[in-house]
This record gives sequence, C-alpha cells and structure tokens, in this order.
Amino acid sequence: MKFFGQDMGRDTSAQPNLPAQAPAPTSPAGSPATGTDLPPLHRSRIEAWLGANGFTYFTDSDGDLGGLWNGRLFYFLVLGVDREVLQVRGQWNRDATVDRVPDLLDLCNRWNSDRIWPKAYLRVRDDGGVIVCADMTVDVEHGLTDDQLDQLLQCGLATGGAFFDELDGSFPDPLRGQG
Repeated sequence: MKFFGQDMGRDTSAQPNLPAQAPAPTSPAGSPATGTDLPPLHRSRIEAWLGANGFTYFTDSDGDLGGLWNGRLFYFLVLGVDREVLQVRGQWNRDATVDRVPDLLDLCNRWNSDRIWPKAYLRVRDDGGVIVCADMTVDVEHGLTDDQLDQLLQCGLATGGAFFDELDGSFPDPLRGQG
C-alpha cells in the first residue's frame, strides 16, 4: 500500500487484482448521472407541501419559508451552491441566559451523541441572550419524490419538536408554574 507515494511495507500479495474503476457517468449538466429523473428540490415544492397539509406559514424578508409548530419557530431552507440541500431549522420558544450555557450545552451534547437528528446547538446573541436551535440538513442533489420530501419535512418537524420537548422537561418554564 502506498501513502502519498510512499510504500508502507504492507504485503498485498493475497489481495485480488481489481479492475480500475471507471469514472462515474455524468449528465449533460456535468453532475453525476443518477439513472432517475427525480424532481429537484425547490422552494415551491416546500410551499406546496405546507399548503397541502393545511399549515399556516409565512415568507420572511429573505424569501425563506417559516412557521410556528407548538409555539416554536421553524424554517424550511433550500441551501447549497446548486440549491440541493434541504434544511429544517427550529428555534426553542424560550430565551436563556449565558449562565445556563453549560447546562444547555450538556443537554445538546447528550442529544447529539445519542441521536442522528436533529443537530442541536446554541447561539449566543450580541446582547448575551442564548438561543437554542435544532436542524436537520439533508443533501438531495439527485432529486427526491414528493413522498421523500414529505418524509424529510415531517422528520425535521418531529425530531426538532422532540428535542424542544426534552428542553422543556429539563428546563421548566417558571412562568407556567405560576397560576
């Protein structure tokens, strides 16, 4: 075996001789061919999904789609150079203070260690307020069916909601306990 052109002394006599791999075929646009004609990710498809499911949503000043689920703000973003990345990003409906950062980071790290989605993280604003976020990001460069889009959007909302439920259980809202 060679590593950066240096023979590393590994005995390769017992390994089969494999043919060299041919480069992956490409489509006319230069991207790898998939053998399928799946529709690409597009903001209009997300908007159609929101409408078909009867969800109330908005378009912000940047053109991003968002809405509230159980009082939590979620955005549905189309990212990437070729607009091939879907991200469902949620924000906990409560602000925290900097003194809670170690406890919040601990919960985020435990969550991220045990689960694939969503990715949980904190953002500290310039004013010292702490925002807890969750996102599910998926590369769909080869396109996706409407059923796949539905599953990914539902997954982003459900897993984000589960993470925020975990936060609510670990950090009870002091105002809700008062009558």
